[in-house]
Amino acid sequence: MNTIHSDLDRRSFLRVIALTGGGFALGFGISSSGAAPAAGSSSTAAAGEFVPNPFIRITPDGVITLMAKNPEIGQGVKTSLPMIIAEEMEVDFKKVVVEQAPWTPAMGLQYVGGSQSVGSNYNLMRQAGATAREMMIAAAADTWKVPVTECKAELGKVIHTPTNRSLDYGKLAAKAATMPVPDPKSVPLKDPKSFKLIGTWVPGVDNLKIVTGQPLFGIDLKLPGMLYAIYQKCPVFGGKVVSANLDKIKKLPGVKDAFIIKGGSDPRGLRDGVAIVAENTWAAFSARKQLEVVWNEGDAVGQSSEGYAEEAKKISKQPGVTLLKNVGDVDAALTSAAKTIEAAYSYPFIAHAPLEPPNCTVHLKDGKMEVWCCTQMVREAAGTAAGAGKVKPEDVTFHVLRGGGSFGRRINNNFVGEAAAIAKNFDVPVKLTWSREDEMHGDVSRAGGFHFLRGGVDASGNITAWHNHFVSFGTNNTKSPGEFAGLPPEEFPAKLVPNFKAEMTLLSTCLPMGAWREPGIGAYSFVFQSFVDELAFAAGKDPLEFRLNMLGPKGGEARGLLERVAKLSGWGKKLPKGKGMGISVVASSAQVAEVTVSKDGNVKVDKITVAGTGRTYINLSGAEAQVQGSVLDGLSASWFQDLTLANGRLKQTNFHNYRLLRMNEAPELDIQLPPSGGGASGMGEPYLPATAAAVCNAIFAATGKRVRNLPIVDADLSWT
Repeated sequence: MNTIHSDLDRRSFLRVIALTGGGFALGFGISSSGAAPAAGSSSTAAAGEFVPNPFIRITPDGVITLMAKNPEIGQGVKTSLPMIIAEEMEVDFKKVVVEQAPWTPAMGLQYVGGSQSVGSNYNLMRQAGATAREMMIAAAADTWKVPVTECKAELGKVIHTPTNRSLDYGKLAAKAATMPVPDPKSVPLKDPKSFKLIGTWVPGVDNLKIVTGQPLFGIDLKLPGMLYAIYQKCPVFGGKVVSANLDKIKKLPGVKDAFIIKGGSDPRGLRDGVAIVAENTWAAFSARKQLEVVWNEGDAVGQSSEGYAEEAKKISKQPGVTLLKNVGDVDAALTSAAKTIEAAYSYPFIAHAPLEPPNCTVHLKDGKMEVWCCTQMVREAAGTAAGAGKVKPEDVTFHVLRGGGSFGRRINNNFVGEAAAIAKNFDVPVKLTWSREDEMHGDVSRAGGFHFLRGGVDASGNITAWHNHFVSFGTNNTKSPGEFAGLPPEEFPAKLVPNFKAEMTLLSTCLPMGAWREPGIGAYSFVFQSFVDELAFAAGKDPLEFRLNMLGPKGGEARGLLERVAKLSGWGKKLPKGKGMGISVVASSAQVAEVTVSKDGNVKVDKITVAGTGRTYINLSGAEAQVQGSVLDGLSASWFQDLTLANGRLKQTNFHNYRLLRMNEAPELDIQLPPSGGGASGMGEPYLPATAAAVCNAIFAATGKRVRNLPIVDADLSWT
């Protein structure tokens, strides 16, 4: 493996301090947009705390606590965001304590998704750290009665340069709490060239707890007097409860209660179901085995994956319902093209399948609610809990726990609503735990899709025409476009083809859909980068050369990525029979896959070379882990994963029939990123979309057969 080259009110404030302890607390009041506050003066409270919002806390004994603003789901922000603060604050990161910030509106958006956590908080975290640093310097200068310009901060202390006197931050905490708070925008930030922490390798702050099995995740949580719940929903999406054998279930060992909950019409929200609450998880899960429910299965019982495919094929022969983009005259260009090709591509619905299934603990008492869980959207989850539990949002205390994976799953908070709806019937904490089967069935899947393509090239091998009729799925069992169903009009290769037409038709589906790691482009880039390869073959051009010609000499970032990955991978080298190389470029990543296909069709992905876009890397360890995870996740999804529907029911229930990539199947990864520079941004998604097409194009190079339908495992890949 190659390494990477390099306005908080008094009540809310007191509640936060109660959760985090006393001392010198420094922060900013932040608007819902995440903007930094105006300048103000510090105010003191008992024990010298500094208000308002605690990004930073320093106690007189020198303990420095940094708050991780956004939820941690494995993407590394619990480490990287505090690193940014620590860099500007001039403290030793090995000696700080990192805590997950509780939910409070003063934090602004506590949200993870779209690889936005670092980019949207980078300047804010720098300002927070720099403000603390400057106030510590001011406190020391005032203590010594010397000019501020004679003082500097270094590794958690302030040094008076002429005399080499020093004071630790802890000894300055009480004094700093009395200093005026400067306008964060006016605070000097460090020159990135002087960074000591940002851009280095730092282990994750939770690594020790994870490898030693310490309680950390929501599924680990135990509270005094806690009860345990399961929630059974109809196996057909949208089905309603008619009746259940509740009297029998209530008499089973360990069962405290069983009851029906009526849900709403949104398949991504609280659905009809039966709750069983017991003394422990085993009793609840055991009781479910004897649960008998009469369901009104509804209209979705007639839906199936086969039916979707048949309907899409019929629709493809008709004009699309929505014209996304139309440039030039596609039909005329296809008629006059030297060569034309047609191809139908598809990809399935897929699940998120995080290692830790959704879970949530809720305690309602005296009109107040406490919630413990991991979510990607904290404010929204708190609102969901408040609504389902029938309490006011301001009466919710939300503890953000670490999540064992997510990939977009915990953007949807249906499990939080279920937990609150169950817990409102008790005055003790109730923990709802989903089984793997619950997780598969209750997921908000990545949408499947069908693309019916026509393309043409001229006698010189240049692309002249591109037509795509995209058939996807509407939201909430309608033909209305959902958040991730549409195809952006300017998506590749819209700007590179003189005659271009893209149209869309939506089918209705009972499956709830939502964000899945790099939504949209994570799926249809497989189609577009594969079809470009088909056009290159028709034109008699090398796939790399064909792409570079499409991009032209001013091809920008994509061109540079292609040239780099080709050089790094040895593109064009002679390979033995049964081996092939495939190339793909999407967003900020270009990849080359090398595969071996045996005569009987067994595929082995030998190596994937990755070239990425330069950016400011906060934590090199986390950055590499995210790129590795993205590529392997993209490979796993394209190779094995498939959710199929029959009679309104999912066929897949657990990992025995929903395969994930195994360790011995992982290829060699050669990750080559340029030196740190450019804007700061997350890396959890941009490196996934290019993988599927690179692998499938390599399979064609090895076998002469195109993989036009995912997952790859279903393809006939014997040599031709």
